[in-house]
Amino acid sequence: MNSSREYLEALVRKYVNDAMINERIGNLTDAAKNYKKAAEVLFMIINNYKNDPMIHIYKNLAEGYLKKAEELEKEAKLSVSVGGNNQGKEESEEDLVQDFVIVEKPPVKFEDVIGLEEAKQAIIEAIVYPSKRPDLFPLGWPRNILLYGPPGCGKTLLAAAVANEIDGIFMQIDAATLLSKWFGEAEKRVATIFRYAKKVSVSKPVIIFIDEVDSLLGVYEHELGAEARVRNQFLKELDGLSDKGKNYFVYVIAATNKPWKLDIGFIRRFHKRIYIPPPNKDARKALLEYYTKNFKLAPDVDLDKLAELTEGYSASDIRDIVIEAYLRTVRELFKSNRINETPRPVTMNDFLEVLKRKKPSISKEMLKLYEEWTRNFGAGGS
Repeated sequence: MNSSREYLEALVRKYVNDAMINERIGNLTDAAKNYKKAAEVLFMIINNYKNDPMIHIYKNLAEGYLKKAEELEKEAKLSVSVGGNNQGKEESEEDLVQDFVIVEKPPVKFEDVIGLEEAKQAIIEAIVYPSKRPDLFPLGWPRNILLYGPPGCGKTLLAAAVANEIDGIFMQIDAATLLSKWFGEAEKRVATIFRYAKKVSVSKPVIIFIDEVDSLLGVYEHELGAEARVRNQFLKELDGLSDKGKNYFVYVIAATNKPWKLDIGFIRRFHKRIYIPPPNKDARKALLEYYTKNFKLAPDVDLDKLAELTEGYSASDIRDIVIEAYLRTVRELFKSNRINETPRPVTMNDFLEVLKRKKPSISKEMLKLYEEWTRNFGAGGS
């Protein structure tokens, strides 16, 4: 199974999971949107892998998700009073981009991103400073930033922190929504996103965040029909942000775990290409302190020693270790039928037992690939 197919199937699972969560908490409109997105991706798979024996199953699933979305939309309309009649009216630009605007940004600040001081400083100089004092940058500033590195090391957190730091509009793009033919041609949607971003950036900076950008702008042996057109449109829009005499406060932050998959033309248009490495020992200790601050630790817990033992672990790995160590104490309460008691302190042995089973998600071979790519294409220093 090639990487494009795997990615699309993973997106289906993600959208269905998001739909079910929204349905449970009563967000029927958002649930319907996610069911529709799941159906869109399934139809993409159907159209591009027509000889696959699973196609009839995917078709039934897609039709079921669309039916479910329609039911939820009807239910949502019944639960609110709808004023006016918009039937027959063409959707506005604002309506077309609503799928990409994140209304409630993640509550992440730079201090929540542990370590990565060089990366944070590079982003601050490229985005935060020019947004607050554009007069200090007569020759312009970098508008396109690529964050690359192993998974779980803080790329997405950094993007969210920037949007909060400058009180900007945060837009997030994913491949499934753009490449879908359900709502129209993908390249036109890209143009609409950037046109909207330029317009609203007069009053507020706009961050366009593209996560897993390799799935959208990478080059693969087996491509879906719209991918090449989308790449070309993106290149055109990125060039348009640097039009002479126009200071658009639109910033594109792209994140990838596979920078070597990216189109070379796309790479060249990203003036800052910042490597987000696994945390070093100091950062690992800071992460352990951050994630254990709400737990009671036994006196024998040695965070310095744990920082040494977690070499090669990502920030996400370390968070998982802390959670699992704490869950050992919770598990004991339930197994001994003492669920109303306070869990005992987390001990050093709890951490050591977890480390016996949980190995780092980043291999040395993987790090060599990133280091080689950095030597060839890195452009993060200031």
